[in-house]
Amino acid sequence: MASTPETRHHTVPAANVKALRGFNRFYTQRIGVLTPYLGSELSLTDVRVLYELAHRQELTATGLGRDLGLDAGYLSRILRRFESQGWIARKPSPADARQSLLQLTEAGYQAFAPLQQRSRDEAAALLAPLPGPAQQQLTQALATVQRLLDPAAAPPKPAVLRDPQPGDMGWVVQQHGEIYAREYGWDNTFEALVASIVAGYVRDYQPAWERCWIAERDGERVGSVFVVRKSKTVAQLRLLILTAQARGLGLGARLTDECITFARSKGYKKMVLWTNSCLDSARAIYAKRGFQLVKSEPYTGFGKDLVGETWELKL
Repeated sequence: MASTPETRHHTVPAANVKALRGFNRFYTQRIGVLTPYLGSELSLTDVRVLYELAHRQELTATGLGRDLGLDAGYLSRILRRFESQGWIARKPSPADARQSLLQLTEAGYQAFAPLQQRSRDEAAALLAPLPGPAQQQLTQALATVQRLLDPAAAPPKPAVLRDPQPGDMGWVVQQHGEIYAREYGWDNTFEALVASIVAGYVRDYQPAWERCWIAERDGERVGSVFVVRKSKTVAQLRLLILTAQARGLGLGARLTDECITFARSKGYKKMVLWTNSCLDSARAIYAKRGFQLVKSEPYTGFGKDLVGETWELKL
């Protein structure tokens, strides 16, 4: 029987196993798991159970054990100990008379609060030696690890649109070269054209009239678009692109809408763009927003016979 995506297993090289185990040893030592956790007499599991009780409502022992992956007998002993210390109370579940709802008492919150603050302080101390960009890089890497190991529990964040940063312009050129070669078979003269457009934008940039957006999702660049000044009354939309993993999310439409909104705010009367007849998805975005095809012309370029198109939108 064919395996599903959820159950499929892949060959794991010994070097990958060694690397993961090495990281586990490094990280557990750095966060103090091998010593009394957070300077208390409680174990890491004890504190995690307290955390769940402090942050969740309508929680049963069955649900807690399932979510934390704890043996029922082991969890029962922890809960009995907490109950004997006056940290938790039980009340019947209105949904199932066989279950009890667990909740922290005031004494339980008082026991947990300093542990939570100590955990925050220790995490901050671990990050403090790193400059801001390195902190961001680390947190993005952690999010990537969580997403890869448990995609359902770590849904990707919505894309953010930001101003370009150093390295972004090179990425724009690279993506155009790679994507159009892979998906349309265009040669490197197209990459050269994009490089010249990007260089001109950087060299002649007019901040009051022009704009570039970089789309970023889960810390990874996934798209871009530019508005450049063609004349005092005409803005040009250029270099709209999305990586394969970012398609189908409405991001191309969102980038286009940003361009239109920006152009209108600057008093432009018209927005124009040049594209190719084979770029169906982009053309559909433009048409839906009121762009009109005003010129179509066959040409040979980028190693292919193509049809270039000029589209316009009255603002």
